[in-house]
Amino acid sequence: MMFEIKVPSLGESDTEATLISWLKEVGDEVAVDDIIAEIESDKITMEITATEAGILKEQKFTVDDTVEPGQVIGLIDTSVDISAKKAASPESPKVSKAKREAPELEEVTPTSSPLEEREAIRVPMTRLRKRIATRLKEAQNTAAMLTTFNEVNMQPIMQMRSEHQAAFTAKFAVKLGFMSFFSKACALACADYPSVNAYIEGDDVLYHNYIDMGIAVSTENGLIVPVLRDVGIKSFAEIEQGIIDLATKAREGGLTTDDMHGGTFSITNGGIFGSMLSTPILNTPQSAILGMHTIQKRAMVENDQVVIRPMMYLALSYDHRLIDGKDAVQFLVRVKELLENPQSFDLNL
Repeated sequence: MMFEIKVPSLGESDTEATLISWLKEVGDEVAVDDIIAEIESDKITMEITATEAGILKEQKFTVDDTVEPGQVIGLIDTSVDISAKKAASPESPKVSKAKREAPELEEVTPTSSPLEEREAIRVPMTRLRKRIATRLKEAQNTAAMLTTFNEVNMQPIMQMRSEHQAAFTAKFAVKLGFMSFFSKACALACADYPSVNAYIEGDDVLYHNYIDMGIAVSTENGLIVPVLRDVGIKSFAEIEQGIIDLATKAREGGLTTDDMHGGTFSITNGGIFGSMLSTPILNTPQSAILGMHTIQKRAMVENDQVVIRPMMYLALSYDHRLIDGKDAVQFLVRVKELLENPQSFDLNL
């Protein structure tokens, strides 16, 4: 009996994908939940897993072919009982996507000067990279983008984390990081300035009474922005765990289309790479994105005294068609006030 391997749903806006790899070859044994192939849409890389066991009988498409949702890409012969073979031999460990793609290291011997061997290699852009490029350019061409800046003294948050880290980790089994503070501060500020959490749809403005926050994650294939739902009503522990789960899925190729759709506001943290200041590009159709940056000790004046404080520059890029400069500036000031007075946050300890 033949079982059809079909391309899963890609979400509302994606109608096709590229087959980027076969993890099983014709004649290979396939167990339930084995990864058979990988596809890449405009937004994510997805793994196709087996829901039936047997022998891979046919591959109907080859690598780099375009496939559509519901299309049959291969067949599994389920009449072959592989359970006995599996029981007789130890189960092979699952290999992560990163491990599968890691090239073997080869010994390199020098043959000549770099100037004697000049080479340019042309590599086709992946579907995901092309989509990233298109969306970024669309944002520049469509929105009236403007960026406003402020800075935040991180000492109160750093002190609060130091005081409560042990108790927080013991209770929730997750560390108290910076992102939950920034996510909560932005959610509260969005409640005060709802246009920041809205976007333009045709001739209308779509306002949201919830915060679905895009969290930018850097992967081998580029920057993607999975969405953490209902940040406004989530606890600090739920936010921290949710971000960890999304980042892990993003880097291992496990994101679903539901993870990528419907964000209302985004945060990107260039500080983890050492960025001191940047102007983030909007994640359309959203109207605003907060940029976090590296923390640096700087001389600041407090009560006419020069003191050293750990400071971070904040950047808010926004669509000036919808958000007035006054609201954008005051939104960022509100975020700064909340972050510099974190005792107002409830850690649920």
